[in-house]
This record gives sequence, structure tokens and C-alpha cells, in this order.
Amino acid sequence: MAKLSPSILSADFANLERDIHDIEKNGGDWVHVDVMDGIFVPNITIGIPVVKALRPVTSLPLDVHLMIDRPIRYVEDFVKAGADWLTIHIEADQPQNTLEALDKIHALGCKAGIVLKPKTPAEAAIPYLEKCDIILVMTVEPGFGGQKFMADMMPKVKQLREWMDDINPDCLIEVDGGVDANTCSLCKENGAGVLVAGSAYFKAEDRTEFVKIIQA
Repeated sequence: MAKLSPSILSADFANLERDIHDIEKNGGDWVHVDVMDGIFVPNITIGIPVVKALRPVTSLPLDVHLMIDRPIRYVEDFVKAGADWLTIHIEADQPQNTLEALDKIHALGCKAGIVLKPKTPAEAAIPYLEKCDIILVMTVEPGFGGQKFMADMMPKVKQLREWMDDINPDCLIEVDGGVDANTCSLCKENGAGVLVAGSAYFKAEDRTEFVKIIQA
């Protein structure tokens, strides 16, 4: 059974608490928080104060995706703000800093993982695999919601799942970008255990039914 992590990037920012309670009510598993800095990606969203404000309003795990330059500078702050899962892009810093950031996240008691942009090959993840609780594969270019699903990323998902089955079977593979009631099947068939859906969830006519389709 897959987990659904609805992205609040597509929520109503004036009513985030309401929309997060809606995720709870409809059976969502996690809350996906997209953090963008306008440097690593060409968009600016939310940061540490919002994560801290969200923490008391839900018992769901906060799945925080850092799309920021040199994330090692801020991972401690995001964990202390309330992140349960914290993922960082391997393209955002030098390998030694990424490895150190993963260690720092774990030392603070948080689950840690890496993210790969569409143009980043699966092989680029190899130096980090033993330190990952989760690996997030982007199936759109990071930065904006509502983009079309890139099906050609599925071999990458499958390859990472195969590697992790040998190295750390408990590691989750997450897919983010263009996931909907149709594309979710392809993601799950290739080994994804966590699916992020933003616009598809919040625009669904029946959100409870959408959750069930994703989780099936």
C-alpha cells in the first residue's frame, strides 16, 4: 500500500490549517511541504516559521522537501521546527556537505533523504544510498506545481528501488510531480512507496476517493 503525501504548495495559503485538517479527514498519510528559496529553483514559497506553525496543528508526519541552495545551512532549523522527514537535493551542494547534512539530520532524530532532479541520473545517488531513509525522484522540474508527469523517470525509480532492496529494504522511494489518479499506477509498479500529489489532490472532486486510489 502506497502512502499519499499531499503537497500544500497547491493548498490555500490563507487557510493552511483548514487544508491540513482536510488531508487528515480524507485519509492522507503525510503532509508534503515544498520549501523553495528562489536560488536553487526559480520560485519562493515558505520557510522555517511556517513549518514551525504547522507542527502543532497536525499529528501527520511533515514531509519537508528542501529545494534550497546549500541546505546544510538550514537542516537543523527545519528539524527543530518540526520536520519528520527532511529531503535535500544532491545538486544543491558539494558531496561532502550533502553527506554531512544527512548525518546532521539523523543526529537530530529526523528521517533523512536525498532528491534527484529529472536530469540527474540514478548513479548520482550511489554515494548517499546507505544514509537514506527515503529517496525522492522528481517527475517534473522542481519549482512550480501543476506540471506534466514525466513518465521517462520510471526507469530511475525502478533502479533506485532495486539498489535499496539490496542495501536498505526499509528505505522508501518517493515520487513528486504530476502524480494523479492515472500516473500513480506507473509509479507504484516501478517501486514508489510514497506519492506526492498537489493540484491533483486539492482539485479532486472527491478527495477521499482520490486518496484511496493513490493508496491502493
